[in-house]
Amino acid sequence: MAVPTVPPAVRRPAPSPGGPGDRPRRARRGFGLLGPRRNRHVVPADQTSGIALPVSDDGVVIGIDRHEQPAVLGLFRPEQFDVLLVGGLWTAQVFALRAVATGARVAVETGRGPVWQPMAQAAGGGMQCVSVHAVGQVAPQGPSVSNPVLVVRDCGARPPRSRLAAGPWQSVLTVLPYLGPTAPRLIASAALVGVQRVSPQEAAVVGDLLRLPQAEVRTLSTLGDNVTLWCTRRDRQLVMTQPTEAETALLGAPRRVD
Repeated sequence: MAVPTVPPAVRRPAPSPGGPGDRPRRARRGFGLLGPRRNRHVVPADQTSGIALPVSDDGVVIGIDRHEQPAVLGLFRPEQFDVLLVGGLWTAQVFALRAVATGARVAVETGRGPVWQPMAQAAGGGMQCVSVHAVGQVAPQGPSVSNPVLVVRDCGARPPRSRLAAGPWQSVLTVLPYLGPTAPRLIASAALVGVQRVSPQEAAVVGDLLRLPQAEVRTLSTLGDNVTLWCTRRDRQLVMTQPTEAETALLGAPRRVD
């Protein structure tokens, strides 16, 4: 009668090196084996000020400054942000295209829809990123932090009051081809004002409204077609907008007057 052989003993898996006390890992019901233990990363309280994440500016690149550094505008914010541009259609359309490039939607309220439609159709690579509406016909856009909106109001030198006010994640860009009777009110209410080339008489008015130095007032009547003086209540910066090849193919060369 054969004597049954005794199967070799089942060995426990060797403990993972480096664990606390070199104790063997044990299975946890539904979670598998405990993973290897590592020392915690501890920073003394007096060194926490040295912890930082490198975060660069983000927003719409509206051009380069006099030092040839990118001029970036944080256009979409959790609060109201009104922008006024005394300038040409070309700059406004570049502004809108670059807003789309950051992931925003653009709603254009204009009395000259045919000049906006080609850009609206080309923007977004076939996606409906730019919509064009008649004056006074812009519906609520439903902006959010993940779906910001830029409303471009291209309604001439006397734009009517808008049905859509600026609000969280919805900025409004009002375009004036030249100074009109509503310009003082719009300049006073805007958080950011851009001024392209204007006549010497208009430059004097803008200088008074924005409290510009006389040297900058004289400059306003000599600016190039793609140069804009951007002003806040505290700062001023000359910015040159250099179009990309795609922007030039779609919009043509820079121009102040259409």
